[in-house]
Amino acid sequence: METTLWDDLREPPTRAQRWRAVLRKQPSAFLLGVQLVVIILLPWLQDLEYGRVALTVLSLCALTVAVFTVRSTPALTWLSVGLGLPAGVLEVWSSISADNTLVVALAHTALSLFYFYTAYGLVSYMFEDAWVTKDELFAVGAAFTVLLFAFAYLFLAVQEMWPGSFIGHGAGDKRDFLELLYFSGANLTSVGLSDVLPVGPQARAVSIIEQLGGVMYVAMVISRLVALTVMRNQR
Repeated sequence: METTLWDDLREPPTRAQRWRAVLRKQPSAFLLGVQLVVIILLPWLQDLEYGRVALTVLSLCALTVAVFTVRSTPALTWLSVGLGLPAGVLEVWSSISADNTLVVALAHTALSLFYFYTAYGLVSYMFEDAWVTKDELFAVGAAFTVLLFAFAYLFLAVQEMWPGSFIGHGAGDKRDFLELLYFSGANLTSVGLSDVLPVGPQARAVSIIEQLGGVMYVAMVISRLVALTVMRNQR
C-alpha cells in the first residue's frame, strides 16, 4: 500500500498565517514598526483637516499592538488592558471635545501611563533571562520609542493644564504633538538639539525625569544586552 508523508498531507500556510506566526514570535518588532510609521506620518497628518482624528486612530492601533506585545512579557495583560482601554476611550472623547481642558489632559495622561507600563513590560522582558533573542533586540528599540511617546503625551498633558509651559518658534502658548515628540527625543537621547524649551516649573520637572530616564536606560538595558551578547559569543 502506498503511503504518504505527513508533511505532504498538510497544506502550505497562507500569508495571513505566516504574519500571525511572526507576530506571535516577534511582537516587539511589530510594535517598533508601528511607532516608527506613526513618527513618519506625523508631518502630513498634522496638516490635515481631520489630523487629530487620524492621530487618534494611529494611537489606538499602537495601543492594540502594545497590548499584544505586553502579553509576551512578564507584565500583567489585564492591567495593560485596564490602562489601555480607558486611554483609548478618553483619546476619542478628547478628539470630539478638543476644547475641554480636563478631558484632553486626562486623555494624554492616561495614554502616557499606558505607554510607561508597556515600557516596563518590555524592560522586564529583556531582563527575564540570561539569553538575548532576536525579539529582545527589537524590544530595545520598541521600549525606547514607547518611552518617547510616553513623555510626549505627558508633555501634552502638562501644557494643557499649564499653557505656556513650553516655548518654540511657533506662535501660541501650546506646542503641537510633533514638536513635543521631537523635544522628547532630544531629551531622552540627551543630544539637546531642540528648538522647544521647557519654561514652566512642571515642564522642567518632567524634563529632568526624562533626561535621567534616558541615561539610566542606556546604562542598564543596552549595556546588559551587549554584555550578554559578548558572553554568548565567547562560549
